[in-house]
Amino acid sequence: MIRLLLAEDQSMVREALAALLGLEEDLEVVAQAARGDDVLPAVRAHDVDVALLDIEMPGMSGLDAAALLRGEFPDLKVVILTTFGRPGYLRRAMESGAHAFLVKDAPAAQLADAVRRVLRGERVIDPVLAAAALADGASPLTDREREVLRAAADGSTNAEIARALHLSQGTVRNYLSLAIQKTGARNRAEAARTARDKGWL
Repeated sequence: MIRLLLAEDQSMVREALAALLGLEEDLEVVAQAARGDDVLPAVRAHDVDVALLDIEMPGMSGLDAAALLRGEFPDLKVVILTTFGRPGYLRRAMESGAHAFLVKDAPAAQLADAVRRVLRGERVIDPVLAAAALADGASPLTDREREVLRAAADGSTNAEIARALHLSQGTVRNYLSLAIQKTGARNRAEAARTARDKGWL
């Protein structure tokens, strides 16, 4: 029996996925999490073979949770599930150690097949997303530029961002200027929107 952790913040989606996966004779959902920061404790508490992680969750993103899992449980297989089929998310998922990347509207049988395949050592990637990721190229933003742009996306001032990230206001301005330039945007709001649409944030 393949033991699964299912992490998804929308309870209706999580329960529906758990029910569908439970119909498979060789799959069992042994743990569920509604927050990204609950993933690691759940894996520690249960003997899990595969973690199915949503990207956008409160507490911590599925991508960050995947990176933590890779550090503590290197043999655990991670499948990223997302509503947002963004090429940048795919690249970041692979960098975080994910073994599969699927959009949530894929058939349940495809998800079950992906679970079995990653346990055999395969990587499973939505082919349309893979092509888009190659066409889009890697994110031009550095980690620091992404961090500052993410902080600016909610409308925070340079002073607020500087305090939150322990940077000078001048450094924040420089990072935002570079992010605006690299995304081809006219202002910080547009830069954040562009970066989010491409899955770079």
